[in-house]
Formats: sequence, structure tokens, C-alpha cells
Amino acid sequence: MHEQGAPTRDLEAENESLRARMDYLMEQAERNHEIMCRHQAFDLEIVGSDGFETLIATIFRSLPVIAGLDIVTLSLVDQDSDIHTVMDKLGVDFSAFPHLIFVDAVAALGFVPSRSEVFTGPPKPMLGPYHPAQHQASFPHQPPGLQSIALVPLLRNKRLIGSLNLGSLDPSRFTPSMGTDFVEHMASIIAICLENVISNEMLKYIGLTDSLTGVYNRRYIDRRLQEEIGRARRQLYRIAVMYIDIDHFKMVNDSVGHQGGDEVLREVAGRIKAELRASDALGRFGGEEFVVLLINAELESATMVAERIRASIGGRKVVLSCGGPISVSVSIGVAALDDFERDHAIDGVAQALVANADSALYRAKEAGRNRVVSYHPEPGSAPAP
Repeated sequence: MHEQGAPTRDLEAENESLRARMDYLMEQAERNHEIMCRHQAFDLEIVGSDGFETLIATIFRSLPVIAGLDIVTLSLVDQDSDIHTVMDKLGVDFSAFPHLIFVDAVAALGFVPSRSEVFTGPPKPMLGPYHPAQHQASFPHQPPGLQSIALVPLLRNKRLIGSLNLGSLDPSRFTPSMGTDFVEHMASIIAICLENVISNEMLKYIGLTDSLTGVYNRRYIDRRLQEEIGRARRQLYRIAVMYIDIDHFKMVNDSVGHQGGDEVLREVAGRIKAELRASDALGRFGGEEFVVLLINAELESATMVAERIRASIGGRKVVLSCGGPISVSVSIGVAALDDFERDHAIDGVAQALVANADSALYRAKEAGRNRVVSYHPEPGSAPAP
């Protein structure tokens, strides 16, 4: 009887082992399915991002959670700072993204030797232990105890546009022997989304910019003015508008031709911009007219800035590429926001503010040009609608 019971016990033990193995495999399958679903949801979320800021925020918010990472950073190749400049002008708050890194060359990503000037082929992800001397630039704000990292190239049409940088406190999380298909797939989706939103934002910027002078156009100023009025109402600060017109510009065109006139417009725009703060906005309203939006500025301080602009333009001749120097002057009207009543529609208040500056400009031209006039409402006049 003893000999017959031994095989039975062995069979029961084998069955128990198989059941445990099956339970483990089922648990792993369920876990892998859950991970796959989370990553699919992440893919859908970033694909649905409608702008650069939304996409970057989604990557930094969601990816560490779904992938169980301790840090995620993103390096973008931005050789001439075009991406950073345009996104900044479109209002992206880079202080909210300390893990977003801009590099001026592909070699700075670390996938090719810095001495090489030729990109010889698409690089592969680099996985392994974290070495501060080698990886500090990719993880400038890393958590204490960072142990293993993965640097995953972001490729578009075999062109390296950046790097997705993943980090973990677990030394075994990323090792050179690990497969990289999964992270490469994730990086390819992110690269596609980045290229699309950057291209769209660039087109948006072009649509808001005057091609001749490089400053904003009327569409941008109109939109920005309404945003700033709403913000000024909430935070109770002043904004002011300047309406600037180049004096006798038709005579300028007649004397130096349209090419010379274009040079004058570009030079005037540059001199105006040089007197403004980064928070202010300059736009060309068409022809020889410019509008400036001054943030957190009273009428008196805005008038002082206008005087500096007038003196800068009139105090030094514009040197043309074809022809001698030419004297140019401007007339400027200045108005400040007085209407803080919330029941007045913002678009109507914005139109009235620009109209007030235009009215002051008209008075400046009537008074002889080459001067600054501030708008003061007539006593007893009704507020702007």
C-alpha cells in the first residue's frame, strides 16, 4: 500500500505545481494586459493633444504613472532656438516644465560622438546604470538615488529630433540586455505627436505674424488684447495701448521706392521693439500703422515709453541698403484701460481701447505730427460699451 501511495502523492504535487504555475501565468497575463491598456490609453491621450503645451504636460504627468518611473525628461533638438522662441511667443510657460530640455545639436543627446559632424544612421536606445558625469545633462533635476536609465531616440524619417529619457531608482529596471521594442514603439508615437504639434504651432505663429517686419499682426494683437483685459480685470492691474503711425509714409515710398519703404518699416518695427519689455506686444496693423500693448502700465508710464519710441525713431536716420540715409518720424496716440466693469463685454472694451488710442493719434497728426498725445475722456462722457 505504501508503494502505491507514493506515485499518487507525486502526481498531486505535480498538479499543485502546475496549478500554481497557471495561476502565475494568468496573473502575469492580466498584469500585462492592464499595462497594455494603460499604454494604449496614453497613446490615445497624447495623439489627442491639441497643442505643444498640452502634449508636453501629458507626457510628464501620465508617463511616469503608467510606466512606474521615477523621472521622465524630454530633450528636443532646437539648433537655432526656433521652437523655444515660437512656443514662448505663443504663451508656453516653460517654468512649468523643468524636465523639458532644449539642445542645440544632435550630438548633445549622446547617441553619436560629439566629434562627429555626420549622422550615420538611426541610433538605438541606450539602457543601463545612471552615471552622473555621462547622464547629468539628460536628468538635470533627478531624484536622489537614481540608479538606472533609458535614453530613447525620437526619430522622424530617420532624423533625430530629440530623446525620451526614462529613469528609475531600481537598478534592475533598465539593463543593457533588456529588449527595447516597447520603449521604441512608445518613442515613435511621441515623436510623431511632437512633430505634428510643433509644425501646427509654427503655422499658427506664422498666421499671427507679419511676414515683412517679423512682429505680430492685427489678428494676434486683437486676440491678445482681449485675453489681457480679462486678466487685468481679475488681477486689477492696468494695461495701455499705443497706436503708432509713420509720418508721411507715402512720401517715403515715393522718394525711395517700395523696397526702401519696406526697409523703413522693418527698421521702425525694430526700434519700437527695442523700447519694450518682454511682456509687451507689438503688432503691425497694416500699411505704416503699428499697435503696442503694454502690460501693467498706467497712462503716464505708457506715455513716457511712447516718447522714448518717438525719440528713438526720429533721432537717428534710417540707412537704406540702396540709397542714402532717410529721416523718419512717427506720431503716437496712447490710451489706458479705464473700464473694469465686468458687465461690459471684453470685445467691446478692447475695440474701444484701440479706438481711444487711434483718436489720440489723430489729434497728434492734427497738431503737426512727430509727437505723442495721450487720450483723456471728455468730462461727463459715458464709459465704453
